[in-house]
Amino acid sequence: MTEPAPRWQTLTGEPGWSRLLAAARRSLERTGGSLAGAVSLTAPTEAERLVVIGVTGAHRSSAATRLRVPLAEVDSYLQQAYGAGLLAVLAAAAPLRDRTAEIRDQAAAREAVLTVASSSKYAGTQWYEQWLASLRRDGWLARVARTGVPFAAVVRALDALPVDGEPLPVFADRVLHDPKALADGVVRGLVLRALAAWQGTAVPGNRAQERALWESVGLVPDDLASQVLVLGLPASGGLLGRWLTEAAEARVPLRVTLHQLRLASLTLPVDEIFVCENPAVLRAAVGLAPRARPLICTEGVPSVAAHQLLSAAPAETVIRWRNDFDWPGVRITTAALARYPRALPWRMSVQDYAAAGGSGPALLGEPATTGWDPTLAAAMRAAGRAVMEERLVDLLLTDLRSS
Repeated sequence: MTEPAPRWQTLTGEPGWSRLLAAARRSLERTGGSLAGAVSLTAPTEAERLVVIGVTGAHRSSAATRLRVPLAEVDSYLQQAYGAGLLAVLAAAAPLRDRTAEIRDQAAAREAVLTVASSSKYAGTQWYEQWLASLRRDGWLARVARTGVPFAAVVRALDALPVDGEPLPVFADRVLHDPKALADGVVRGLVLRALAAWQGTAVPGNRAQERALWESVGLVPDDLASQVLVLGLPASGGLLGRWLTEAAEARVPLRVTLHQLRLASLTLPVDEIFVCENPAVLRAAVGLAPRARPLICTEGVPSVAAHQLLSAAPAETVIRWRNDFDWPGVRITTAALARYPRALPWRMSVQDYAAAGGSGPALLGEPATTGWDPTLAAAMRAAGRAVMEERLVDLLLTDLRSS
């Protein structure tokens, strides 16, 4: 027959003792096991009042709303009554934690993560520091430190970016030695958060937004999902070249995938290509029959497919690029002008912004510079309003209309 456990081993479950011992546990875990302090019980029950009287040897009125008990007296009482001190009684229910040591270890772990972060080639850049600040603010840094997430893998992935049309699994295998390393999990989430800061956009909330972020740094999650919308752009080269030419002649918009673009080399026999951000502009341009200047729509951040198509243009082809007058749009335009030597801003001047009235939605996010027209960024900050391309449709169609 099994012997019943000594009573001191079950005191933590007794009504008169449970709150007192729980408070004692919190104090001991916080102070590394010191018995020098005291604990208090507010609104004590009758059972708790009697226990405190027994522990302290002093009468406590039934009208008392708060009872204070030195831990040394609790320990002494338990030793005398049960032959087991306070530490032993608490440990019988659950091991005591050394929260001071835990806090110290967690702080050291956070510092180790920050040391790894500081080794990145992007350390010190505005977007990178904003990303790290968001990890601190949202508790991600503490989670990474606490759970042992391989933060070095996150930094290695970021340091290897951008790339030029590399499949995501191939990149993950090359850089992280695991083709599925960025398919799911915390590392993927942290990298996407970093890319959102890099591109000046919100953290993605769905797969389509995630795909756009991957493609913004040249990674291809799916060469069928990477697409670009095209109107009036003739081409030669393979099946796609014929499709583009026929669609251009018929003034029919064509959605082109990266998979199609990789089937055969294209040549684009045009001296000028216009690039817009919003499909509404391209849809309106369909009506410019029978002919209009070639137009590509990025639908936000340019996909790898968009860049692949533009790379088929001759070196002398002028690319006229525009985006919405908001901070992400400004950043995309800046990147495009840097990427394509023959690229020029299209209706992206301070005059174009002012002409639109500045009555759009509020400007959100971190402000950006406008190197092609520094007065534009200043005007946008002063107005505090974004201007979407749809406000400029009539003006843009005038530019697209062939003479």
